[in-house]
Amino acid sequence: MSSETLPILLITANVGSVFEDPAKLLKTWVQEFMDVIKKLEPVFLAVHMQEVGGKTYEKSMEYVQEFIKILCEASELANYDRIRIYLDEDYQSAEHFTALGNLYFARNSIKSLKIWNFLIHEWEDVVGKSIHTGSIESIPTKEKAKFPQNFFPECKWSRKGFLRTRWDIEGSVMDFVNIHLFHDASNLAACEEFPSVYCKSRRRALVHTLERFEKDTANSRAPYFVFGDFNFRCDTEGVVKKLTEALTAHRVANKSADSVKVQYRDSEGQNVLTVGKKEFTHADHQTQFKGEWLRKFDRELDPLREILFEYPIAFPPSYPFEEDPEMPQNYMNSRCPGWCDRILMSPAAKQLIASEEIKYSLIGEDSCMGDHKPVYLQFDLKPNQGSVESSGEIGEIIAAINDMIENEFAKQLDVKRHSYIQINSGGDGDVLLNGQAMIFRETTV
Repeated sequence: MSSETLPILLITANVGSVFEDPAKLLKTWVQEFMDVIKKLEPVFLAVHMQEVGGKTYEKSMEYVQEFIKILCEASELANYDRIRIYLDEDYQSAEHFTALGNLYFARNSIKSLKIWNFLIHEWEDVVGKSIHTGSIESIPTKEKAKFPQNFFPECKWSRKGFLRTRWDIEGSVMDFVNIHLFHDASNLAACEEFPSVYCKSRRRALVHTLERFEKDTANSRAPYFVFGDFNFRCDTEGVVKKLTEALTAHRVANKSADSVKVQYRDSEGQNVLTVGKKEFTHADHQTQFKGEWLRKFDRELDPLREILFEYPIAFPPSYPFEEDPEMPQNYMNSRCPGWCDRILMSPAAKQLIASEEIKYSLIGEDSCMGDHKPVYLQFDLKPNQGSVESSGEIGEIIAAINDMIENEFAKQLDVKRHSYIQINSGGDGDVLLNGQAMIFRETTV
């Protein structure tokens, strides 16, 4: 095994909706997952999950435990004798809770397998099965963090952050980073410009995380695979312009701000596209967004392609699918479909891949997997590569991009200060900053 390439399988899955309706979705999800394992037969499997337990974690904990039990006891995984699972379940801690889950399975054919201890900065041999649940803050074989609170839109905590592990697989070292970035809260705000306010916040958090790794002298740098729910969205402004070239816009407003919509109608007065805060509906919704034309509007990663590599995407948008088993290929009318779920890697990690014969696709394309379809990358890993050194130039580029982003946010903050009002204390709905309440427009919700 030491001289042969190693089949590796990486999977990212936002499983929030699966745990909100496990009776309807969980069995199918597990079956599709196992089918991929049987088909590809990896010697090492890394699964990164987001929104583990759904939005009401306290009600879903029993299903999470049952889910882990099903995976660990599955016949398809019987030959995976070394397992490491990290589930962030401490939902009562707003400061730390991310709802991220990292699951790793290694076959008995792997002779040398080690995991990094981030506390004592040393390697540990991986033996047997270890499942870490509940509060995992003190577990030393992982690094976990939420993004700084001022990174969050409206400065409101949500379950967004990263969870990192480091592995030595047959003499080749790499980090596996699970990440969950901010979503688009309003389609109307996303339509205003590109990059949207949400895109800018996502990019800021992602680059901040990469620079954190670059500056981690205690653990040193290592090649990394970053896979999770990046919440990357299409250039909504551009998509709307493309879809409405010969249409006229009509603003429809009710008393509630959340019910404001823009309807784009043809010459006969028929609605073709409707955009609301949480509505995005096209008259030909189920075929329109599966065309190749949409790919050119997938632009969020473009400014970062020097520092993050991704194999070409040849699959439909991974979100937002209907959660109805009778409509497994249909998109919901809530958002413009987008490639939220991705598997990216540093240039150094790309050097660990033995050939371009890879598979990058969706799991369960013809089955209901919840609102997100899982995404997988299968490749052959070169053994005995040590820790491939990243170019110093990459670190300089990351630092330069981060400085540019932070300078832009600082300028925006200066502009917003003109909209502050002085207060003594904030009410329940106020966002406080240095004793002041920030007034937010719809575009920053």
